[in-house]
Amino acid sequence: MSRRPRLDPSVFHLPVEKMRSGYYTDKYFVRAREILLADGHRPRVTMQVFGKVHAFLGGMDEAIAILKLCAVEWEELTVHALYDGDEVEPWETVLLIEGPYDSFAHLETLYLGVLARRTRVGTNTRRVVEAARPKEVMFFPARHDHWLVQTGDGYAAHVAGAIGVSTDAQASWWGSEGIGTVPHGLIAAYGGDTVRATQKFTQYMPAHVRVVTLVDFDNDSVGTSLACARALGERLYGVRLDTSETMVDQSVIPQMGTIKPTGVTPQLVWNVRNALNAEGFGQVKIVVSGGFTVEKIRQFEELGVPVDAYGVGSSLYQGRYDFTADVVMVDGRPRAKVGRFLRPNPRLERVT
Repeated sequence: MSRRPRLDPSVFHLPVEKMRSGYYTDKYFVRAREILLADGHRPRVTMQVFGKVHAFLGGMDEAIAILKLCAVEWEELTVHALYDGDEVEPWETVLLIEGPYDSFAHLETLYLGVLARRTRVGTNTRRVVEAARPKEVMFFPARHDHWLVQTGDGYAAHVAGAIGVSTDAQASWWGSEGIGTVPHGLIAAYGGDTVRATQKFTQYMPAHVRVVTLVDFDNDSVGTSLACARALGERLYGVRLDTSETMVDQSVIPQMGTIKPTGVTPQLVWNVRNALNAEGFGQVKIVVSGGFTVEKIRQFEELGVPVDAYGVGSSLYQGRYDFTADVVMVDGRPRAKVGRFLRPNPRLERVT
């Protein structure tokens, strides 16, 4: 029995005809297929896909959708695969495709690409989530890459444990929507008045939208947090600290001399938390963002910094998580290049 239903191929809105034509495929795969077709040669091959580093798998449902919709005949293929979110070891087989090579030779670039991209995002997100646990992690890297990657990246982050994403596109594959805070741009539009901008946000947004506001516009996170809490009371869900890495918040200046003072520091979080608690606003959450990595989150957690949620962006796109595909069997016989061979994996499940 499968562990859960896979995403339906229609979710991905693939450009099927262009994919089938080889438009997005490395040319040598396209030409290889053309030669097989011209020669009437249809060997039945076993294609084995694996990565070379420890990772958390992403993009598998998307890769399967490419095979289902863009192979010449899906019924000719027998496919076994792991699941999105699975933890995988170096060289572990994540996908096996068996069938006439000309039926899917033109798709190798595509399924390897989505596995690499989504696994990178999913792995980085999972590591951040593990470092922050039990705190929440919000997936905020949309502005750091091309808009076309948002849908799949958002789903990879969701599977990896992020509690929210910043765009509707990122949330679309599981039927949700983006989340966000009162931005600096809106604060600037209201004359730099964070309280007024937050009040307008509250006035015009639906009641179910959590009100979280950025409080570093004036570089006075403590003062701005208190002003917003006094003005909004229970309606204020949280404040977001996002002090630039080149700035020292006003509340941290007296503490300089023994700490690194710039950006969002443990001391800044404690200053805001203590100030809110002192005035009875203990329910107001603190979200931090700006340059947070696995290492920085671990440091904050080891120090017991009172963060409620981490907003993480560009660091989730770092690293390489490439995948390789090899023909390892031809017509039922071993036929791999030297150094490669069939690596059976009992964790693989038949794709129907």
